[in-house]
Amino acid sequence: MKPLAHAIAWRLERVADRFKRSKSRARVIEGYAGYATCEHLVLRGRVLTSLAGSPAQRRAGRLRNFFGMVSLFLTDEVAHVRVHAQGVEAVSDEEGYFTLLLTRPETAGWTDIPVHIEGSEDATLCPAYVAGEDAEMMIISDIDDTILETGAYSLLRNLWTSLTGNAATRHIYPDAVRLISELAAGGANPVFYVSSSPWNLHSFLSEIFERNGMARGPMFLRDLGLSRTKFITDGHGSHKGGSIDLLLRAHPGLRVILLGDTGQEDAKIYGEVAKTHPGRIAAVVLRETADGVDQTDQAAIDLIKASGIPVFRGKTFPERRDIDKAIEG
Repeated sequence: MKPLAHAIAWRLERVADRFKRSKSRARVIEGYAGYATCEHLVLRGRVLTSLAGSPAQRRAGRLRNFFGMVSLFLTDEVAHVRVHAQGVEAVSDEEGYFTLLLTRPETAGWTDIPVHIEGSEDATLCPAYVAGEDAEMMIISDIDDTILETGAYSLLRNLWTSLTGNAATRHIYPDAVRLISELAAGGANPVFYVSSSPWNLHSFLSEIFERNGMARGPMFLRDLGLSRTKFITDGHGSHKGGSIDLLLRAHPGLRVILLGDTGQEDAKIYGEVAKTHPGRIAAVVLRETADGVDQTDQAAIDLIKASGIPVFRGKTFPERRDIDKAIEG
C-alpha cells in the first residue's frame, strides 16, 4: 500500500511542479545556519521562488494565523539550480535543497558566506558556526515541548497549537532560554537544535527564537518532501539520532549535553546515542510533559543512569551549577 501511495503522490507532485514552474521563474535562496566539521564548513540552504512573509503580529486572529502557517508549507521549490560560494558549486535537488562543503575557516564563531545562484549577481549571506578551541562542551536540544510548548505528544493538541498561533504568540519555556544560555557561555560552546519539524518551519522557528532571546545555533529539521525514491520523510527517531550522530562525529573533541522531553521517545533515542558514542554524553536533561513518564521512558532513563550518565528529569530545567556538579561528581 505504501509503495502505491508513494507512486501516486510523487506523480501528482510532479504535475503540480510543472504547473508552478510555468507560472514563475524567480529564484531565491533560503539560507539555513551551517556548521563546521574537522575539515569543512557546511553551508545549507534551499532554492525557492519566494521567501516567507512578514513578521508575525501578536494580535493577529486565529484564521489569519492559520492561513499564515499553511502558506509556509506551500513552498515552490526549484530543482537543478547551480549555486556557488568560494569557488565551490552545488546543484539543488528535487526539493530545492543544496549543501556546499567549503574549506573550514581558521576563525571561530559565526561567519556569513555569500552564496550566489548561477547567472545572478545578487548574493545571499548564509551563516555558519565554527566551534573554537576554547569550547568545553556542545549542547544539542530538541525543540517541541523541550523549548517550545506544542503538545507534540498529542497529535490533535499539536495541530491546534501549531496552526492557530504565530511566532509572536507561541510560548517558549523561560527556563530553557536560561539554561541553554548558561550552557552556551556567551557563544563559546556550540548549540544545535534537532527537531522532527519540517524545514518549512525554519524561518518561523528562527523568528520565535530571536523574539525570545534563545541562544543562536544551527537547526537540523526534516524534509517532508517527495522524491522518486523517498516517501515523505524518515522517522522521528532515525532523523534525531542520525543528526546527533553527525554532530558528534563533526566535533570529536567535545562532550555533549542532550536536552529533550518525555513525550517523544527522547530518552530512548539518547540512550542509543550513548551506546554508539561511549564517554561522549556528559548529561541528559528531560522535561516531563503533561502525560508524565511511561514505562518505556522510565526503562530508557534507567539504562542511561546505569551507564553512569547523569539524568535530570522534571517539569522544569535544573540550574547549570547542578548539572556541572553532577558531571564532576
